[in-house]
Amino acid sequence: MTRIAHIPVPQFKRIVIVGAGFAGLKLARSLFNSGYQVVIIDKNNYHQFQPLFYQVATAGLEPSAISFPLRILFQKQKRFHFRIAELLEVHPESKIITTSIGELEYDYLAIAAGGVTNFFGNKNIENQAFTMKSVSDAILIRNTILGNYEKALNQTDPEDMAAYLNMVIVGGGPTGVEMAGALAEMKKYILPKDYPELDFDLMKIHLFEASGNLLGGMSEKSGSKAQEYLKKLDVDVRLHTQVTDASPGKVMLKDGTVHKTHTLIWAAGVKAITINGIPVTSIGHGGRILVDEYNRVQELKDVFVLGDNCLIQNETTPKGHPQVAQVAIQQAKNLAKNLINEKTGQSWQKFVYKDKGSLATIGHNLAVADLPGMHFYGFPAWVLWSAVHLMSIIGVKNRFFIMWDWIWNYFSYNQTLRLMIRPKIKKEPAE
Repeated sequence: MTRIAHIPVPQFKRIVIVGAGFAGLKLARSLFNSGYQVVIIDKNNYHQFQPLFYQVATAGLEPSAISFPLRILFQKQKRFHFRIAELLEVHPESKIITTSIGELEYDYLAIAAGGVTNFFGNKNIENQAFTMKSVSDAILIRNTILGNYEKALNQTDPEDMAAYLNMVIVGGGPTGVEMAGALAEMKKYILPKDYPELDFDLMKIHLFEASGNLLGGMSEKSGSKAQEYLKKLDVDVRLHTQVTDASPGKVMLKDGTVHKTHTLIWAAGVKAITINGIPVTSIGHGGRILVDEYNRVQELKDVFVLGDNCLIQNETTPKGHPQVAQVAIQQAKNLAKNLINEKTGQSWQKFVYKDKGSLATIGHNLAVADLPGMHFYGFPAWVLWSAVHLMSIIGVKNRFFIMWDWIWNYFSYNQTLRLMIRPKIKKEPAE
């Protein structure tokens, strides 16, 4: 495979960053004017704000509001280069990576490619379920939900109509809880106005969680409060409930119960992606790559892994850190400092995670907050959740549009983005 074109041979050491999610983008931005040549590769030409995917899926926000073009960020950085590509293999012995567009040498390699949805080996569920790991996934869910309402209009049998209206969400983490709350508010305030011919008493929103509490990464009290809020919104929350199989229009539970639905949303877990070229001995629990306290891959030199893909095991974190954005961001900041220290001959600092707390929203004025030493709920938590997420969005324009959409939705309960936009596929000319 040939070398990737138009990336000059560096006069300075080269850092290659794989992935432009929370970790990759924070690492890149922390290396501005650092003296390194930085090459970023990603499957997309934009950064996506994953915590708000569910609002795109429920027609609350435009996809562009939570996405930001990467090239804008790097316009003034002469030693920065970006390519749309996928990592195929790492060759640590020669310090080269193979990508979908060619080979690239590196002095330091930082893999921040994120995780993928974990279906726990169940192919039927994988084929039937919708995921929320990208803006494209969120748009697909939005199109499917709106399309199913249109199909429901053509049903004469109440049972068939209910199957198109019903929603099954698997996984009681923040994604599942927030998605369930948003759908419940759509059912209550919006959908009956759009579809007066439909009987929304037939629509059931089910949230199934295999463990005994919602929001497993938060306090038990916050999980119980979230369950209380969801029940007020008429969401069927079931704990200790496992989904074992799925087929077109049906979801099967471990106890033998069958639920009819054409919308199965899977938010039950994340797993590390497989990186070819990483030694098998460096792979830990859940496929995550074992790294030391500097995020350096064990047994390899100058290869680092950040975020969902890495596993730091020690006395304080025997199972590794939680796979959340704050861990990824803090690891990226620490690695950037260490790479800059390397140029000046300073010693490296070990990564120490500082838990700043967790937030989750369920609906208008309904949220839960776990902060160091304190927990609170309801409207104050909802305001804090809104402020934190708004300030985390990249781009002043995006923040303005999101704030305006939130203000409008707060007072009107009427999102205006219920559009089914499907890409037109151009047919190949006949030979």
